[in-house]
Parts: sequence; C-alpha cells; structure tokens
Amino acid sequence: MCEDLEKTYNELLAEYQKTVMKKMAAEDYLQYNEILFSAHSLGIEGSSYTINDTKALKELGLGVVPQNKPLVETMEMLDHFHAYEQMLAAVQSPLTEDYVLSLHATLTHHTISYRHPGASPGEYTTMDMGAGDTLFGDHEQLIKRVPDLLAHTERAIQRGLPPMFTAAVFHGHFIYLHPFRDGNGRMARLLSNKILLQAGHPILIITRESKEEYVRALKLFHKDSAEYLVAFFYESAIKRMREEMEEKKRNTIKGLSFLL
Repeated sequence: MCEDLEKTYNELLAEYQKTVMKKMAAEDYLQYNEILFSAHSLGIEGSSYTINDTKALKELGLGVVPQNKPLVETMEMLDHFHAYEQMLAAVQSPLTEDYVLSLHATLTHHTISYRHPGASPGEYTTMDMGAGDTLFGDHEQLIKRVPDLLAHTERAIQRGLPPMFTAAVFHGHFIYLHPFRDGNGRMARLLSNKILLQAGHPILIITRESKEEYVRALKLFHKDSAEYLVAFFYESAIKRMREEMEEKKRNTIKGLSFLL
C-alpha cells in the first residue's frame, strides 16, 4: 500500500514543486505555509483560531485585537509562529536534544506555566502523562529514549530513506515518548516538517478536519502498525498537492475568462 502511495507522491511532488513552490517567492511560500500550518496544528489541539484569524495575527501581531479569543490562545499562536521560524532558520541542523529543547522553549514560552503550573518551557515532564484515552509509559524511562530516537532518525536521514516515511515514523515514536508536559503534538508536527523541509519537500499540513483519522493512525502505530500512520502522511500530502494545483489551474482559467 505505502509503495503505491510513495510512487504517487513522488510523481505529484515534481509537478507541485514546478507549478506551486517555485512559482512563488520563497519567503511568500513559507509564510503562506506558516499561516495554514499554524492554524491547523493548533486547531487539532482545540484552538478556536481560524485561518483568517491566524493570517490577521501573523500580519498585525499584537496590533490586532482578536474577537472573542482567549489570551492564552493568542499567545500560543504567536509562540507557534516563533517556533516555526526558529525551525526554518535551523532547518539543516541535526536533530539533537539541545535543538529539541530549545524549540520547545520557544513553542511554549508564554503558556506552559499557565496551562500546567510548575512546568517550564524547554524542560522535560517530571510526571507520567496521559492524553485522551491513552496512558503513556513511565516518563523517566521514556525520556531516556529521546536521544536514541533522534540519533536513529538522523541516521535514517543520512541513509536517504524516503523523507515522508522517516517523518511519519519519527512522529509516531515521538508522540508515544511524550517527553513534555505540554506541546508534544505541536512539537511532533514541527519536527516532522523539519525532516521534510530539509529534503526540499513541502510542508505537511495535518488539518483539524482530519483529527479523528490522525488520532486513529497514531493509535494503530502504538499497536506496532506503522503502516497506517505512514499511509496517512502520504495521503494527506497527496490530497493537499492535488487540491492546490487544481486551485491554481481553476483560478488561472477564471482570471483569463474576464478577458473573453
């Protein structure tokens, strides 16, 4: 199943890079992705920020007054912008504990002590964790595995394994190590995209609408079935590339029709 998806993805990737990525200024393309990625990544965690809300906040910062938005959501979004930009600035850097802890410190800078009194940005959890109906393992034992995961992932990158496969497998393992008191999902999505961007691939956006399928794929991963999460990553990327290329074609035709 994944072999066919990988083939389809690679075929679409070449066309997408040519017709979408390389047609936009690099800075504009990255900011376009930053808004979409941030809105959906935080939306998965329950944020009420829409894409339009996120765009306004990105463009105006604290100069905009979000309507009916909790301050903590606004600060989480601003922190996510900063973490995304930090990830881009060091996208070619190796995955190390220092890198991960620094990124987490930025991601949760203004909010972790509010959501979890006693927790600090850039520090591992000091207690066992649970999320939804999942109870994670002993936090001390799991945190000890983080360096192994990072080193194993670096080796996979250096060996030239398919970036989407590497990103998906890393993602699944990171979620179940769950090393932080807060921000594990956001961190996993940021770091998975670092792997993709490092290889010149587009950002993977897991939409809030696909949350149920995403969670299901993660649960199946936990049951030693990585195939479902890998397939979910490929399918999400394929869907996005197809939709955006079709949108460009549709809007090109629509724009030309005004001249007829």
